Amino acid sequence: MGIGMRALRLISMFACMKKTFPIVLAAGILAAGGCARFHPRPLSAASSAAGFEERSLANPSLHAFLETNQVAGEWPLPSWDLRALTLAAFYYQPDLAVARAQLLAAQAARITAGQRPNPSISVTPGFDSGIAGNPSPWLVPVTMDWPIETAGKRGKRIAEAEHLAEAARWGLVGTVWQVRSRVRAALLNLYAAQETESLLARQEAAESNVVRLLEGQFEAGSVSSFEVTQARVARDTTRLDWQAAMGQARQARALLASAVGVPLSALESVKLSFAGLDQFPRNLTKPEVRREALLNRSDVRAALAQYAASQSALQLEIANQYPDLHLGPGYAWNAGSSGDSEWDLGLSLTLPVLNQNQGPIAEARARRVQAAAQFLSVQASAIGQIDSALAAYDAALGEAATAKSLLQSLSQRLDSVQAQEQAGEAASLDVANAQVAFDIGVQNRLTALIRAQQALGFLEDAVQSPLTLPPNTIRGAESGGVAMQARPVVELEPK
Repeated sequence: MGIGMRALRLISMFACMKKTFPIVLAAGILAAGGCARFHPRPLSAASSAAGFEERSLANPSLHAFLETNQVAGEWPLPSWDLRALTLAAFYYQPDLAVARAQLLAAQAARITAGQRPNPSISVTPGFDSGIAGNPSPWLVPVTMDWPIETAGKRGKRIAEAEHLAEAARWGLVGTVWQVRSRVRAALLNLYAAQETESLLARQEAAESNVVRLLEGQFEAGSVSSFEVTQARVARDTTRLDWQAAMGQARQARALLASAVGVPLSALESVKLSFAGLDQFPRNLTKPEVRREALLNRSDVRAALAQYAASQSALQLEIANQYPDLHLGPGYAWNAGSSGDSEWDLGLSLTLPVLNQNQGPIAEARARRVQAAAQFLSVQASAIGQIDSALAAYDAALGEAATAKSLLQSLSQRLDSVQAQEQAGEAASLDVANAQVAFDIGVQNRLTALIRAQQALGFLEDAVQSPLTLPPNTIRGAESGGVAMQARPVVELEPK
């Protein structure tokens, strides 16, 4: 067949499609106009690491975030306490960025759940040159398939997606508490390490004084070499503990920087405040606080939302028993010998004769049972954690009170021995030994206070009370950060 003949036939075909082609073309244009386009966002390990090293507590954007969360005043802040460091962690911490991204994905799933199935159009041109008297050998049938969902499936999909988004939001709230807990623990560890280093330095000086006095008495023949050796061993042991405490202080500062989400260099020129770490509130031990925690802890609420999602998933599978309708209108031009047109209306649906979606329904029922069991497990674990934290807090407070009383006795003893020395009734060695005992008592009291503060931290984590972290602070952590801004409505790709 020559090129000219093929061209004539193509022209004839397009002429026959002149009535249907505008419909197809318009549908294609509408579909293309609403399409999202891919925009690459390359990720580089080198540039990401460089950006992390540039993070600073003097960042103007961080300043704006702090002001939004009611931390105002001189900038840069003259000192950073627990609240300011916690907000800085809410701004910088990568774990929160991950939780925000998971929430955005869950919110985007609601868009997917609400989508209606698109119709389809089919054009299948044919050629038949054997029809006598036909004005054109081309046959141009056009058919559509318009699906119609039944039994409220779309609404049930949306309900399931909304419950899963709610669970993701409570997961974000749980991450907020974890971030705050790590910052508090790191700040407390740094405080303990620095105080321990200072106390051990003082104890080492006191024990060195004991060694000096004993060495003098040994030279005078008043004591044995064994007593001198014992004092030296005690001093050298304290010196080793002191050196270890210095290393622990440096490590604790690095852990605090990691908890905040900044490099260690960001804390080098920053003054830290440990205000509040010596307070022991009793309001968290109230029965109503415990009861509120059992109802509104983030993991409890997330498990409850997961159960609600399993309910909606079961409803959806039950609705899937009922088949969807498919409308299939069609049009054919030049179907007869005189160039006439034919219209037809098709209707199709799946016949549920071999199965009625029993398998997916059974799976959804089992997942609902699993979600219910998971909720009960989470709540039972919360009860155990809260009761354990309350008991540990009470015991730690008792230990701190005993250590305080012992320190008062040691202080009185030291004052008494010093007074006896001034009266000539006690030797310098007695004062030195009393000073060493007092310094050890100070360390024991510090250890008891740190344990009590750790127990308080566990209790705060267990009850997740607004008395510790107000709701507006949690909302600030949910909505802002250096990596991502969480929004109720998301646009996945720019158009």
